[in-house]
Amino acid sequence: MAAFGLAVGAAGAFALTWMMTAMLFEVRPTDPAIFVAVALVLAMVACIASLIPSAHAIRIPPASALRYE
Repeated sequence: MAAFGLAVGAAGAFALTWMMTAMLFEVRPTDPAIFVAVALVLAMVACIASLIPSAHAIRIPPASALRYE
């Protein structure tokens, strides 16, 4: 899901670069380094956000989780 979101977001950002040209100084709107850096930061945030709930789920014994259902 995160990869899909990154792909759609990158495509949308690339498509809307004409709106950003007035706000950017000394940086091209389609600078690949910026696109890659932002994608890496967002991917790291998505990984951390998914690790926190999974760490909590690992601590629950399977028998008690099944008994709860």
